[in-house]
Amino acid sequence: MEVSFDVEGIVEFQQAMLSFDSALQIEVYNQLVRWAAEVKALAERLVPVRTGYLRSTIFATVKEWVVDVGAEATYALFVENGTRYMKDQPFIYPAVYQYFPELEQIILAAIDAAKAEANL
Repeated sequence: MEVSFDVEGIVEFQQAMLSFDSALQIEVYNQLVRWAAEVKALAERLVPVRTGYLRSTIFATVKEWVVDVGAEATYALFVENGTRYMKDQPFIYPAVYQYFPELEQIILAAIDAAKAEANL
C-alpha cells in the first residue's frame, strides 16, 4: 500500500530540482529524506501491533524527488481503511497529514531558492 497525493506543482518542482546546482539538490534531497524518515517513524508508532509484521513492512523512500510512504504487508490497506467487518485503524494517512505542512515548506523553499538562483 502506498499513499499517493496529487500535489499541485509536483512536475514544476521536479523540473526545478533538475536545474539546481548539485549542492542545492543534495540539501533538498536530504530534507526530503529526513521528512520521509519522520513520517515513517510516526506511522510505526501509530500502527496497531499484534505480531509486529505490519510495522516491520512500513517504508518511506525518496526517488526522483517524490516521496513514497506505505507498508508492504498484504493486509496494510485493510488496516488503514477498514473493511465492512473491521474498523479502520489508520496509521499512514495520519502520519503524512501531520507532516504535510512541513513538506510544503520544504518544496516552497526549494522553489524560492531556484528562482533566486535563476534571478527571477
